[in-house]
Amino acid sequence: MKRLIYSDLIRWKDKKGRKPLLVRGARQIGKTWSILNFAKQHFSNVVSIDFERNPSFISTFDNDLSPNEIIASLELLLNQKITEKDTIIFFDEIQSCPRAIMALRYFYEEMPNLHVIAAGSFLEFALSEISFPVGRIQSINMTPMTFKEFLDAKGLDQLADNLEKTPQQFPEVIHNKYLQELKNYFFVGGMPECVKTYIETKSIRTAFEIQSDIIHSYRQDFSKYSMKIDPTILNEVLTQASIQVGEQIQYTKLNTHNTGVTNKKAFDSLCMARLTHKVSACKHGNIPLGASLNQKRFKSLIVDIGLMQNLNHLPIDLESTHEDLLDIYKGKLAEQFVGQQLKHTIGDSLFYWKRDSKNSNAELDFIYQDNNKIIPIEVKSGHSGSLKSLHLFMKTYPDIPKAYVFSGNPYKELPEQKITFLPLYYAGTKLNEQ
Repeated sequence: MKRLIYSDLIRWKDKKGRKPLLVRGARQIGKTWSILNFAKQHFSNVVSIDFERNPSFISTFDNDLSPNEIIASLELLLNQKITEKDTIIFFDEIQSCPRAIMALRYFYEEMPNLHVIAAGSFLEFALSEISFPVGRIQSINMTPMTFKEFLDAKGLDQLADNLEKTPQQFPEVIHNKYLQELKNYFFVGGMPECVKTYIETKSIRTAFEIQSDIIHSYRQDFSKYSMKIDPTILNEVLTQASIQVGEQIQYTKLNTHNTGVTNKKAFDSLCMARLTHKVSACKHGNIPLGASLNQKRFKSLIVDIGLMQNLNHLPIDLESTHEDLLDIYKGKLAEQFVGQQLKHTIGDSLFYWKRDSKNSNAELDFIYQDNNKIIPIEVKSGHSGSLKSLHLFMKTYPDIPKAYVFSGNPYKELPEQKITFLPLYYAGTKLNEQ
């Protein structure tokens, strides 16, 4: 499968002053496959060490963290020559060997010409317990497959490539084709094994079985970070966070059998494992947005839209009959989709705007800052006249040049209102460039 991270890996390989690369992301999103596929195409010698499958290699880092000493030991253990010119070293599941994370800085300082890349699924837990070598390592975040990657995997490369171009109004037949494929993505999601199974079997229900297996494996993983949180609490909070996507969350409502403090610890742990994402509320629309965050008011996103619908046990036979994607599960899947695509594009700095007053309340689904621009976003099926919160926001902050509304409708510009209507399938577009 063609993954968007491939271009990031190419840029890293060719970068002057390159640092060891740390690829972060949830389990089973395709990190290992993507890195090994890239490595085999660009290096004649690939050294791959999985600390979870081969824990005996952990002792290599017990003593001296000198790269020369580590390389010498690895050459003997692997019976493999390692040279800076044509070798790439891949440390997989590096969270199982925290001292290997610490050693990355010394590879940068003492062997800068050697390509070193690492990946892990519970990195934040390991990083919280060690001295992280800030400034000596480059990090990138990987997410499940985007809608564009989904289209590429299905061989619909022309549809996929069009999503990287300036948005336009397509003929109705093309617009409907995008929406049909997007509906499939709503249910299959972006976990690579689910996409692969769906393409091979042409059965969404078979993909559901893979989703259930992945969720089960996540629940088994809970024991790996349950020293502070009971796995049963983590399971309940994950389920409730999925059910409440699109809603403002109170910690006490994530699990009514436990205190808000306990639920907060569980939710934060799930965020560290990158299974959930916290979308905090902003009080205003000025730069910098981060200065007005209200950490006690937030919404959640789940790692993947397919896993979300599985956790919610949606009646697919009923929900799939809706023609308007905003009607599916009361618009929750649409909001999860837009949030998931935006998170891939802009990273973790995704928020929403909330204003409470005695006379009226107002809320925008998403807002983020791109350089010196504020990007407000609504996910709605209605027309301009029904966007009361968006109109209020734009009136309150008249210097903001443009707002965006994602829906199932075709592309449309309303320059006099500074609003652009975009079909949902454009959610991964870099809006600041439009």
